[in-house]
Amino acid sequence: MPLIETEEAARRLARAIASDLSLYNEEKIVRGIESDSLFEELAEEIEEGRALYKSRVSPDLYPRNFYDRALVDILVKSKGHVKSRIW
Repeated sequence: MPLIETEEAARRLARAIASDLSLYNEEKIVRGIESDSLFEELAEEIEEGRALYKSRVSPDLYPRNFYDRALVDILVKSKGHVKSRIW
């Protein structure tokens, strides 16, 4: 499979991976937000997703941090309703 070369496609892939993380790890996400340990709670899953993203995206696009932004948008912002001392 050829590497993704466009920013739009890289963003889409990042968001798809983050959406899968959200879908399959809802309990861990809620627990992580409640205890302010989200990224520790999901460290293994996040790194697995990062490896997939990195393997599919051109090295020129990887430093743009689309994957990390997607994680924040989908795993954090969408869970604003979860009670936490961090907000």
